[in-house]
Amino acid sequence: MVSWIISRLVVLIFGTLYPAYYSYKAVKSKDIKEYVKWMMYWIIFALFTTAETFTDIFLCWFPFYYELKIAFVAWLLSPYTKGSSLLYRKFVHPTLSSKEKEIDDCLVQAKDRSYDALVHFGKRGLNVAATAAVMAASKVSQLLHLHWYLDQKKGQGQGALSERLRSFSMQDLSSIRGDSSSTVPPSVTVRTSSKQSQPKTSRSASEGTGSSVCTCCSVCRLLRDCKWLC
Repeated sequence: MVSWIISRLVVLIFGTLYPAYYSYKAVKSKDIKEYVKWMMYWIIFALFTTAETFTDIFLCWFPFYYELKIAFVAWLLSPYTKGSSLLYRKFVHPTLSSKEKEIDDCLVQAKDRSYDALVHFGKRGLNVAATAAVMAASKVSQLLHLHWYLDQKKGQGQGALSERLRSFSMQDLSSIRGDSSSTVPPSVTVRTSSKQSQPKTSRSASEGTGSSVCTCCSVCRLLRDCKWLC
């Protein structure tokens, strides 16, 4: 773990920041010799970074792996060994010169294919987006139509109820009122009948008393007449 941290710091500081600063000075001073030197270094460092991505996965168990990386970066930067210039002139430049045409053709084909793929995926994405927009609009229109239909049905139901209530005539209402008045509880009828029978009984009683008084008077008269005769 310590070796990994040290190797990463060395690669970051001495393998990236230090050459970047001297590349800036070479561009600023317009020194062709320094400019070529640091361009060769960046080509070798790009290849080193690409190879490092895979060797860190498969060769990290190798003894002194991280120490070898630190030594290799120091060898590339050393003004005495000139490792980057040596590797570029001996291996990289001849290989790239022999394969330059094939590499350019591959890059052009990759560029065209990537452009075609980008256009294809762009069209497909636009089609998907348009389809989604149409589906969303259709769903919204269906919901609005359903809401309008429900409102219409609700309004028709209320109108039918009001028309049905208006269809009742005054005669129907009076008949309904008469039916309700005819259905009087029997207790009420009994009471009214009892009330109506009371005057008749009182009248008959009065008639009876009147007749009884008249009879008494006649008897008394007869008795008087008898006494006087005696």
